[in-house]
Amino acid sequence: MVSHSRASDPRGQVVITRFECHGLARLFLVLAMHVRIKREVRRVAKDFLGATTVVLWRERVVLSISLWRRLDGVYDMGGSNRHIVASRRPARLGISTACGIYTYAGDWRRLMFGTAAEADEPLRPIADDLVHTERSTS
Repeated sequence: MVSHSRASDPRGQVVITRFECHGLARLFLVLAMHVRIKREVRRVAKDFLGATTVVLWRERVVLSISLWRRLDGVYDMGGSNRHIVASRRPARLGISTACGIYTYAGDWRRLMFGTAAEADEPLRPIADDLVHTERSTS
């Protein structure tokens, strides 16, 4: 049985979905669907921060990258009828998909260089005490 304890994770999330389109017509269809769906998802999902697409033209691949304030917020896409319908289309069109959810792992200086850097994650508001400290030193 899968534990859903992470579903209430308050950290910011990055969701990356890969669409292997196997042709230009399908690639353009995926891009068009994203334009239409993003507006509705923004309206129904309060924790949705934004999204973009990266196109790997030679491979006929679209990467959809979305940012979320909290993991719970991703469930709000279920309130978008367009998203529900569109999520079924790739398989019917022979488009292969894969999706992953990435959470905040720590400050870049700590992760890359092993320093003791303390920092807030970039998908959440910066702590008030840090904001006041930075303003007073500017």
